[in-house]
Amino acid sequence: MIQIQDTLRKLRLSGLMQTLDVRLAEAAASRLSHGEFLELILQDEIQVRQQRYLARRTKAADFRALKSLEDFDWQFNASINRRQIFELAAGNYLRDAHDILFIGPPGIGKTHLAQALGYEAIKQGKDVLYRSIFDLVRDFMCDEAFNQQDKTLRKYLKPDLLIIDDMGLKALPKSSGEYLLEVVIRPKYGQSSRIAPSSQRRRRCHSPMGSDIYDKNRKPLIPPVNRCHG
Repeated sequence: MIQIQDTLRKLRLSGLMQTLDVRLAEAAASRLSHGEFLELILQDEIQVRQQRYLARRTKAADFRALKSLEDFDWQFNASINRRQIFELAAGNYLRDAHDILFIGPPGIGKTHLAQALGYEAIKQGKDVLYRSIFDLVRDFMCDEAFNQQDKTLRKYLKPDLLIIDDMGLKALPKSSGEYLLEVVIRPKYGQSSRIAPSSQRRRRCHSPMGSDIYDKNRKPLIPPVNRCHG
C-alpha cells in the first residue's frame, strides 16, 4: 500500500490517493469489477482537480466577497428580473463579448449580482478579474509614475470578464477618464466582456459599456428601492 501511495505522489494523483482506502473497501463490499473501480477512483481525481482549478481562478478574480445567485435574496426587490439574471449566468454574453451595466442606488444588490455572475463565469472556465473603479484608477496612477502603464493595461485586458465596481459613487481624479478609455471603450484585444455596477442614474438608455440591461418596459433592471439589503 505504501508503494502505491508513493507511485500516486510521483504521478501527482493526490485526489485519487485521498479516497483510495475508501474506494478499495467499497469495491470489496460491492464486488465491483475492475472497470467500475477504475471509473470511481478516476472520477475522484477529476473532482479534486476541478475543485482546485475553481479555487485558483476564484482567488485570482480577487472578489470583494464570494457571492452566488443561490445566496441572493430575490424577495426584497421583486422588480429584479430573475429570469434575465439566470439567462446571463448561462454565459451567452461572454461568448458574444457583450458588456453589462447594472444601474441603481447603493445597497440594492448590484455588487452581489455582478460577483455572482463572475463566479458563474469562472465555473464555465473563464478568467475573471474584479476591481473597484477606485482600485483601477489607483493601479494606473501608480504604474504611470513608474512608466509601467502597458503592464497594467495588459492586466485589465487579459481576463475574459472584467468587473468594474463602484462606478458613479463619487468623483474621480481628472485623469481617470483616460484610464477608463483604455480599459472600457478602446477596441478590444480579443473577445472579452465587462460588467459594471453603477450608482449613476441615466435618463436615456445609453451606456459607454456597450449594452445596458433593461426590462421590457425600458426600466433599469435594478430600479431604486427604499431599503437596503445585502
